Amino acid sequence: MAHTATLVHRSEHTVTVAAPAEALYALVADVTRWPAVFEPTVHVRHLAREGRTERFEIWAEVNGAIAHWRSRRVLDPRRLYVSFSQEHSRPPVMSMSGGWLFRRLADGRTEIVLRHRFTVADDDPGAVARVEEALDRNSARELGALAALAETGYPADDLVFSFTDTIPLQGTAQDAYTFIERGERWADLLPHVARVELTEPEPGVQWLEMDTVTADGSTHTTLSARICRAPEWIAYKQQRTPRLLSGHSGEWTFTQTPEGPVATARHTVAVDPSAIVEVLGADATLADARAYLRDALGGNSRATLRHAAEAAQRVS
Repeated sequence: MAHTATLVHRSEHTVTVAAPAEALYALVADVTRWPAVFEPTVHVRHLAREGRTERFEIWAEVNGAIAHWRSRRVLDPRRLYVSFSQEHSRPPVMSMSGGWLFRRLADGRTEIVLRHRFTVADDDPGAVARVEEALDRNSARELGALAALAETGYPADDLVFSFTDTIPLQGTAQDAYTFIERGERWADLLPHVARVELTEPEPGVQWLEMDTVTADGSTHTTLSARICRAPEWIAYKQQRTPRLLSGHSGEWTFTQTPEGPVATARHTVAVDPSAIVEVLGADATLADARAYLRDALGGNSRATLRHAAEAAQRVS
């Protein structure tokens, strides 16, 4: 029987953005900011970085579920090009690769071209259609997010920023991890949590819906996807954010140091500048929004860590 070569399917999505190509390239080149910038991306962890080549694993929402894969990328800042290929694709996809290209236009704008090439087991037409549908949806969301962020008129580095808080643990890191992992108990244990619903469609993947009360007494409803890897870390991405944010991701880590176990809360946020005046008042600035978010989000996570530390101490 003659062997039939697997068909390589191709897709291309473009958008023209009123922003410099170099700034847009920089946003795509830094995958650590993707969960805050790109709506589908939940979490990214680097596996290796050497020169212009990097390997990382990524979790992202695809067709309503959390998918996980490993990718290799080569960054070319001179050509403003980023190529990528999945090391281990998720069936029925057999291979997935492509690239980001940033073309400078004469009027100062930039055309972003996002290309994908993929193969599917047995060239199943239904599977091909589902992959194309997912690529169409997620590519549009990613390109739209780049455009929205870049066209605010503010530097991306001012809008997207990270901060961390670390506290020592008297008990074990494992017990503190368990407190954070079992978020369904938070409404009874955390004063700033009014309501919580947690579902776990598969081990290590959670959806957490929560009503949070901030220091000024207002209540925000958030929905987060969470990736749990006991006993070291829990990463999350808010799918539904408060008005002042266009993106929010974070990570709880639990580590042993020479001085003893510690727990750390890290946030990466993208500010929505169009909401600053509405939320903070007519005279509020981006600096005010950054300070407000640092205080509000940091305050809640520090309170959660303190309760986790106390729970770990009680158990020990």
